Amino acid sequence: MKEKIESIIISALTELNDEIENKELNNPTLETKLFGGNGVLNSLALVSLITDVESLISDEFDKEIILANEKAMSQKTSPFRSVEALTLYIETLLREQN
Repeated sequence: MKEKIESIIISALTELNDEIENKELNNPTLETKLFGGNGVLNSLALVSLITDVESLISDEFDKEIILANEKAMSQKTSPFRSVEALTLYIETLLREQN
């Protein structure tokens, strides 16, 4: 499941980069910083990524998740700081639905 989630995020970032043209997103990896300190996305791009990822996750896993919720905002470290953090957060959300 983790690899599929990572693939979905990378795919969404690649598609988003077609619009925002950020050279740091040419080859996103688990270590790619998304938002916050040294992050490559501004708030508008982050919102776009979140909606795209939510839709792709729904299509792939047939489960609805909301990434920008109270749980995400109340965490000590943001799940939006990197691809790896977002992957782990989504995996947790999907497991909670089982």
